[in-house]
Amino acid sequence: MSETFKIDGQVLATPIEVRDATNWIATFVVPADAAQRIADTAGLEVAQMRPGRALAGLGFVHYTDTDLGSYNEFAFSLIVRRHDAAPATPQQQAKEVRQQRMGVYIHRLPVDDVFSMESGRGIWGYPKTLATFERHDEGRGTTWRLSDGGIPSLTMRFRRGFIPWMQKSTPPTYTTLDGVLRLTRWESNPGRVRSRLGGVDLQLGEGPIADELRSLGLPKRPLFSARMDHWRARFSAAEVVRPAAAERR
Repeated sequence: MSETFKIDGQVLATPIEVRDATNWIATFVVPADAAQRIADTAGLEVAQMRPGRALAGLGFVHYTDTDLGSYNEFAFSLIVRRHDAAPATPQQQAKEVRQQRMGVYIHRLPVDDVFSMESGRGIWGYPKTLATFERHDEGRGTTWRLSDGGIPSLTMRFRRGFIPWMQKSTPPTYTTLDGVLRLTRWESNPGRVRSRLGGVDLQLGEGPIADELRSLGLPKRPLFSARMDHWRARFSAAEVVRPAAAERR
């Protein structure tokens, strides 16, 4: 069902379309207890890909053609169990991850465009904030730098991948903003994906994002990385999973 939203005088209707973008992602294996301390801020449970180990994702997106305009974005996410999942052992959770029966908790989502920030917060409750991005394309890779308030947060150099990879599914995203937990269903359709084991050099700077990544044992070699060219996506309106505490009383 389509919903409409008015953002800065502009009317937007879901699903929101991404018609062309380039996406760089890296997935890291991190201690489950450290990841859980971050997921606790949303009241979610991390999914253990094996006992004691969870998955964290870092990625940059250059959006070229979307309903929200053109902008850059950085995402810091954790793989979590579905909010309605039954209690499970670590072994059962690992099976959930293998079968893609999980969600993606979007913990940090800086962008460099005010309209995208306000739309993301107003439509989906995505925790978008404003930051500064630098991108340098090289012969065998791409380097991204993220700064917050003029202070470097992190630098990621993505080396070129060479293994074709197709995403099996698109788990729903979870976000929390102003105490409200929301779920967003979406579709992903990249035109070309090249991945590799490792493939990213991560350097951490200062600030909340860098401190949280250090708490996860980063920087370290990622499990794998990938680049998606001519990426297309559709985002439905968010569903409220858990209202703010004041609304529950």
